[in-house]
Amino acid sequence: MSVVAPASSLPVIDVSAESAPSEIRQASTESGFFYVAGHGVDEGLRRRLVSLSRQFFEQSLESKLAIRMESGGRAWRGYFPVGAELTSGRPDRKEGIYFDAELDEAHPKVRTGTPLHGKNLFPEHPSDLRETVLEYIDAMTALGHRLMERVAESLSLAPDYFAEHYTADPLVLFRIFNYPALAPASADEWSVGEHTDYGLLTILFQDDSGGLEVKSPTGWIAAPPIPGSFVCNIGDMLDRMTGGLYRSTPHRVRNVNPSGRDRLSFPFFFDPNWDAEVHPIDVTAGPAADDQRQRWDRASVHDFRGTYGDYLFGKVSKVFPELRRDVL
Repeated sequence: MSVVAPASSLPVIDVSAESAPSEIRQASTESGFFYVAGHGVDEGLRRRLVSLSRQFFEQSLESKLAIRMESGGRAWRGYFPVGAELTSGRPDRKEGIYFDAELDEAHPKVRTGTPLHGKNLFPEHPSDLRETVLEYIDAMTALGHRLMERVAESLSLAPDYFAEHYTADPLVLFRIFNYPALAPASADEWSVGEHTDYGLLTILFQDDSGGLEVKSPTGWIAAPPIPGSFVCNIGDMLDRMTGGLYRSTPHRVRNVNPSGRDRLSFPFFFDPNWDAEVHPIDVTAGPAADDQRQRWDRASVHDFRGTYGDYLFGKVSKVFPELRRDVL
């Protein structure tokens, strides 16, 4: 197993500060990861989310399967058990619930059967999870817009550049993951294997267990939780837009906890509209080299042609092959 260095090279950026754009540019070109402070998301909301999520995952498997993903159909929402999600073709050691923006049957994309659009599945217990999840999605969507304004400024673009071209109606995806503790001797077993994220930004809230690791040119860097912050990382589409200047960096998770405690994480994905065609933008520093050979799947995000929906569906359908067959 590779040695993991302390998280000394991942900066903490106050997104409300005047210096935020330049700090985001430096972090995005160097590691593709940074901590977000000054975000304004209510800490009480985050605490409620943790408490209610633990209550859900402590239930029996039968109770959790009452909202199984297969019941979500084309909307691709609901619960999956440990081992049902694949990363790099291998089963993850985590369970979770998929949530997205809550859309009723009158929404145009729901009427046309667009994948990943529709209503969420919520459990009967805990009953407060529905309200808390929807409040959290609203808060994180607002933060996503705010962060993309700062990203635009970091690229010397108008603050509303991404909203005008890609995110006026963003695709927002929210996950709650629970990672059972792995045995310390399981050196070759990962809670989630090496991967990159697909969209623009991932904004991650994690509990105090740790376990997130980020790939760097010199090895793997630990990205433990910092109280009151989020971990933010660049996705494939922002890597593509900037010609590789901003890095969609591989990362992984291994929950080895001496206490045997499960790990909770709450990734929120702020992505382009499903129908948006993602094109390169003019970055004055010039494009960086394509990192295709360093990626776990040897795939180049810069070779892709089509809409973000095409890209996302192709990626997600590899995570849940059985659901892909049902949707198609």
